[in-house]
Amino acid sequence: MNKKGVFIMGVVLVVSGVLSYYFIASKRAAGFVTLDSFEGRLDHKTVDYGSSDNSLLAVDAAQDIKMCGAQSLKLQYTLEAGGYMWCARGYGLDVLNAVWEKDFQTIPWDQYNAIGFQMYGNQTGTVAFDIKDAGGELHRYLIQDDFSGWKEIVIPFSQFKAREDWQPQSADGNKKLDFPVKSFQWEPKSVGQGVLYFDCVRVSRI
Repeated sequence: MNKKGVFIMGVVLVVSGVLSYYFIASKRAAGFVTLDSFEGRLDHKTVDYGSSDNSLLAVDAAQDIKMCGAQSLKLQYTLEAGGYMWCARGYGLDVLNAVWEKDFQTIPWDQYNAIGFQMYGNQTGTVAFDIKDAGGELHRYLIQDDFSGWKEIVIPFSQFKAREDWQPQSADGNKKLDFPVKSFQWEPKSVGQGVLYFDCVRVSRI
């Protein structure tokens, strides 16, 4: 083979290698979709949150403790016996600007079987994570915050159960997780004071 042929073959191999790399990278990237990384303003105008009269929940952005982007979502709370609280983001909420960074209608939900997030634990006890489905029904998974620092929590959709304690009046009540998912929320359940951080909410294939 002459020098020209060797050169052309070398170029072809390099180009093929580059294309293969980007193909593999794109396939890996398609393995998840980030719903929300909590960038920008985080307050009562962009987060749907609240608590019962006997408890207190404060929501803020944290730039010092984060995993994705410039900041994470910080929850600082005091939960009294018999009290409750919630912190939600997504669509169809009372706070109209509490939407995700990714539009729920553009996500190919049938390609994913789990939802997950990064959680900065502080040994606070039980934390409920709810997702609201297409029929307005809330489905729950309980997390045990028995760790400190960042931990990735990944929950198969099959592990969620329809909430028995409370549902919105508009929920269809079929106890089936109907897609698309329209919002998510956290609810600390253990009485006492605590601080939690959340970041990088994603749907994925596992």
